[in-house]
Amino acid sequence: MSFTQLRLHVHEAAGTVILNRPEKRNALSRQLLRELRQALEDFHLQRSVRAVVLTGAGSAFCAGMDLTEMLETAEQDDAQRLWHQDAELYRELLEQMLLFPKPIIAAVNGPAVAGGAGLVLACDVVVAAPEARFGLPEPLRGLVAGMVTPLLAFRIGGGQAGRLLLTSEIIPAEEAHRIGVFHELVASDRLWARAVELAAKCARGAPEALQLTKRMLNETVGASLSTLLATGAAISATARTTEAAREGLQAFKEKREPNWP
Repeated sequence: MSFTQLRLHVHEAAGTVILNRPEKRNALSRQLLRELRQALEDFHLQRSVRAVVLTGAGSAFCAGMDLTEMLETAEQDDAQRLWHQDAELYRELLEQMLLFPKPIIAAVNGPAVAGGAGLVLACDVVVAAPEARFGLPEPLRGLVAGMVTPLLAFRIGGGQAGRLLLTSEIIPAEEAHRIGVFHELVASDRLWARAVELAAKCARGAPEALQLTKRMLNETVGASLSTLLATGAAISATARTTEAAREGLQAFKEKREPNWP
């Protein structure tokens, strides 16, 4: 695959994936989701890559799903089918990350919200810059964070997950670190270097041991994640068909507050 919305490079044991739509705050288009899946497959096969670093170009890590693309989909006759496909594509990416045999380290350089927050939660280790932000604002657009919800509860517990999901609050880096979403805070000019250092630490372990450790965490301790992600995909797709979602997306397009039905 020719990558048009990603940049990839390898440094020592770390393969870096850079979300490269800075003009769209690295929003997750269908093309970007497909490219992410392919990039992980490529690094899976590259034996010299012992860990993967995921980060964003520009001032944002990832602003979530591409709402402009979602609005365009809403105007098509087969919108419901396409939304189901979109939800499945995102679910498949999250599962791929959880099952990926090598550690994935998120280097969160800016806001990580909605679907972008899900990418962070699907990573194994998270380092973040002071400019990073984290949140699930989907209800403000009439949407549901169906697939991010189980990951959030898995990482930080149901209580904190409920607070973030129901308030739609975007929290600063210090708060995300305090509740365990971000594992380390690092100066912006040291962020990628610190992620590479962590990749090197992971690379000291036997590849088979790391793979089995991830399986233990995500398939045993988190045994229900796959089922919950599938349920979340169905809920997310259904939410996009509601009157609330139509109003929320239209309000986004018109840059106004929504008037809920």
